[in-house]
Amino acid sequence: MAAKPVAQSGMENFRKVRTSEEESPLPFPDLPPGVVEMKVKEGSKIRNLMSFAMAQMELKGSRQIVFSGCGRAVTKTITCVEIMKRKLGGLHQVTKVRYKTLLEVWENKDPLPGSAPQNLTVHKNVPSICILLSRDPLDPNQTGYQPPEPREAGEDPLSSSAKGLKRPPPPAREELLPKKLQVAGAGSPQGSGTRASLPDGHY
Repeated sequence: MAAKPVAQSGMENFRKVRTSEEESPLPFPDLPPGVVEMKVKEGSKIRNLMSFAMAQMELKGSRQIVFSGCGRAVTKTITCVEIMKRKLGGLHQVTKVRYKTLLEVWENKDPLPGSAPQNLTVHKNVPSICILLSRDPLDPNQTGYQPPEPREAGEDPLSSSAKGLKRPPPPAREELLPKKLQVAGAGSPQGSGTRASLPDGHY
C-alpha cells in the first residue's frame, strides 16, 4: 500500500531570493566618529574578519571597534571578540543584546500562466548582539560592561625579563664527589689504575 504524501506548508513553490537587515543605530552612546563596525554574517570567514579587524587596531591605531551579528551569526560574532581579546589584551568590553528585524523576500517558482511572479515578504525577529571593545576605559556602571581580563595563570609579568637570564653552569665534577674521594683522588698518581667506587646514589 503506497504511503500518503505528506502535506506541505505551501512554501514549497517559493524560493528565498533576498534577505536584508533593518537598519538601526548602534546601542552605544558617545562613540567616536568613524568607529569601525564589523558586521558578522553567517557565511563570513573568521580569518578574513580578524585580519581586517586586527589591522584596524594595530596598524591604523583605532581605539575602539564594534562587532555585531544576528541570528545564526551570533556565535561567530562572540568567537571573533574572544580572539581579539586574547591577541591584544587589556580591552574593555560592553555587550548589548537585542532583537533585530530581518526582511526575507520569497519569489514564486511556478507562477500561473499569464500572471506576474508573486513575491512574499517575511518579517522575522531574530536575536542580535553588539559588542564594543575599547583600549580606553569605559563606564563600568553601564549594563553589559566587562573589565579587561586578568592575565592567565602561566603569564607572569616578570617572565619576559627572566627569559633573558642565563642558567648558572652546572657544578664541576669534583664538587659532586664526596670529600674523602676528592682527597684520595688528589694523592693518587696519574695512570695508576686505582679506582674509587662511589657510594650508592652517586653517579
